[in-house]
Amino acid sequence: MAEINIPAAGGKKTGVRRSKKHSTRVDLTPMVDLGFLLITFFIFTTSMSSPRAMNLAMPKDTPPDKQNQVPESNALTVIPLNGDKIFYYHGDLNDALKANTYGVTNYSVTEGIGQIVRTKQVILNRKKPGNRDELVVMIKPTPESNYENLVSVLDEMLINDVKRYAVMDLTPEEKEIALAKSELQ
Repeated sequence: MAEINIPAAGGKKTGVRRSKKHSTRVDLTPMVDLGFLLITFFIFTTSMSSPRAMNLAMPKDTPPDKQNQVPESNALTVIPLNGDKIFYYHGDLNDALKANTYGVTNYSVTEGIGQIVRTKQVILNRKKPGNRDELVVMIKPTPESNYENLVSVLDEMLINDVKRYAVMDLTPEEKEIALAKSELQ
């Protein structure tokens, strides 16, 4: 800061001297060092959140001839299509086409895929009490269906307490028939 000198009025008197003011300078180097030390400490002591994933139950490795075979009466195949349509059939595709046990539905609460799954569970439970847990749903999305369709079908499996379901590849024959039958309805 500047120093102000006030001269004496009469010349003989000495003026009142003021004390010299020094500028205040704060050295922030130790503060910056402390800040970096604290940041480093908290980075090393915090635990990063680990990613969550869905539990995936994989079957045991068995030879192809001894793999678990699903009875056709317990099988339901669901094929999500574009336009929020779902093609489904019970058992084997060729047998379902002959017996007319297939259909096209949507994601409606009252008459959608959830209702189809619940009806299948009731039928299995009538055959043998507790047999509803033996239902196996095979989900085979088409390349034209979107991710939301697949998630909606998986949600229906969770809502209806389906214990055994799998996301599988779609065969060309299934794709052709599903698209042809969905265009008719």
